[in-house]
Amino acid sequence: MSSRAERRRQGRNLPGGQHPKPRDPMLPVYLGFAAAIVLIFLIFLAMRLKAQHDAGVAVATPTPGPNATQSPIPLRDGASLGKPSLAPGNEKGGGFGAAVDSIECQTMEQARMHVHGHLALFVDGTQIEVPRYIGIVPSESGTCLYWLHTHDGSGILHVESPEFRQYTLGNLFDIWGEDLSRSHVGPFAGPVTAFVNGAKWSGDLGAIPLSAHQQITLEVGRHIVPPPNYAFPAGD
Repeated sequence: MSSRAERRRQGRNLPGGQHPKPRDPMLPVYLGFAAAIVLIFLIFLAMRLKAQHDAGVAVATPTPGPNATQSPIPLRDGASLGKPSLAPGNEKGGGFGAAVDSIECQTMEQARMHVHGHLALFVDGTQIEVPRYIGIVPSESGTCLYWLHTHDGSGILHVESPEFRQYTLGNLFDIWGEDLSRSHVGPFAGPVTAFVNGAKWSGDLGAIPLSAHQQITLEVGRHIVPPPNYAFPAGD
């Protein structure tokens, strides 16, 4: 058996005076650079696919709930539904121009993502008006609108965003400055039952998505009424 030194000598004495090709010292650098490019491409692809998914979810009309066969109540822009009990605009803990949940308040309405949902609120069986001007902040320099807002007391929720993302009911309540939990909706206390498109929602209330034509009903108290079924205005 030849020693390691002999094998090295034999390698140096290749036929024709050839010598083994030295290893490129930059090879690990090249390989690392190629791996980095592949990783960046995969990250970019994953982000693009997620953005497409979020956009699809955000603008997709939801599957009708169990009450969808009921004659829908027509919604009208500028109208009001329910007993006026809450002041218009944001409350003290809400947004007054500063970003809330990374949602900005801007003087121009955004239109890249523009969908409408609906929120109905009942307290002990009585419908309470969802107030106008949630997320709309007047000031001396001009009114600004958060990407989530209401224009009237109809309960129609306007999602007008410069980017596609999944907004939630929790985002709206953070902008509004009102409480949202299983024991409180705004100033109203009691057990809270939630329905989304007519189906009971057992998860986190703040996680309810604000998607196109999403119908959200919150009921405070033990007197539960069947969640209404609404028809959005033409073109909404």
